Amino acid sequence: MLETIWFLLWGVLWAVYFVLDGFDLGIGTLMPFLAKNEFEKRAMYNAGGPFWDGNEVWLIAAGGVTFAAFPQAYATLFSGMYSALMLLLFALILRGVSFEFRGKVENDTWKSIWDGCQVAGSFLPALLLGVAFANIFKGLPINEAHVNTGGLFDLLNPYGLLGGVLFVAMFCLHGALWLSIRATGELKNRAMATAAKLWPVVLVLVLAFLAYSFVETKLFGNYLKNPHLFLILVAAVAGLVMSRVYLAQGQVWKAWGGSAVFIACVALFGVVGLFPALLISSLNPAWSLTIHNAASSQLTLKIMLGVALVFVPLVICYQLWSLMTFSKPIEVESDLEY
Repeated sequence: MLETIWFLLWGVLWAVYFVLDGFDLGIGTLMPFLAKNEFEKRAMYNAGGPFWDGNEVWLIAAGGVTFAAFPQAYATLFSGMYSALMLLLFALILRGVSFEFRGKVENDTWKSIWDGCQVAGSFLPALLLGVAFANIFKGLPINEAHVNTGGLFDLLNPYGLLGGVLFVAMFCLHGALWLSIRATGELKNRAMATAAKLWPVVLVLVLAFLAYSFVETKLFGNYLKNPHLFLILVAAVAGLVMSRVYLAQGQVWKAWGGSAVFIACVALFGVVGLFPALLISSLNPAWSLTIHNAASSQLTLKIMLGVALVFVPLVICYQLWSLMTFSKPIEVESDLEY
């Protein structure tokens, strides 16, 4: 029972991370295409600046849960994904540093360097996370000793790359909608127009990913056995449609909310499809890691659950306070911090 609870919490933590850090990553990726002058660049930094470090807490929590609740899965996963993990971490570090260092020197070259770090540090994590999770859904070359024998280039298969492109597009749409909330004037109009153009791209990509998943993975097995689980996909479709309808009406907060529901449900679709597996072996299904053979002791899971029940609600409250406090539109130079 505890293993199942922690599996669901693991999936929820990743879904929350994708929703919250997704708009940050999307804004950074879109910067070269939307910002036309220094004020607009700074406005884009400020659209995500107050949130990025708080959003990373969810990444740390999701990684920490993987390590503490399912240590064997953690060890197996990174035995073959170490290079990808290092790329992800270095990209996230560069992005975080760019927020703080860009404004330290009034020099165009200095600012251009950190702008490049912001873009690369936003695009690469989105791509790598999508590639990684698509490969987890597909299955990894895990041998009998529970060692992932694959490497970085093994992850770059067609299904994995499609997952990466889907994540980039989802986060860019999510980021454009958040920028529509915080920006004003021409930047706001540009962000809303970009979101409208990205929406059909995301629709095509998610349909292609679902079709490819049906052929390439066993994710739909749980859904076919338990048809009520298709409500997750129904909610994903509803969220995506809602984001477009509300965007057309100019109700950008509701549009962003629809996008958040869509991203969360896309993540949960894969997690629920995996259950009870954590990592599927593409070499032999019997060598797969499940919530039963990869979990920590019952005592560890009980202690962790008590800690989570206390601190996760506190983090959620802080995150909601942060979103509401720092979501006012950026109108003048005095509104800018970064």
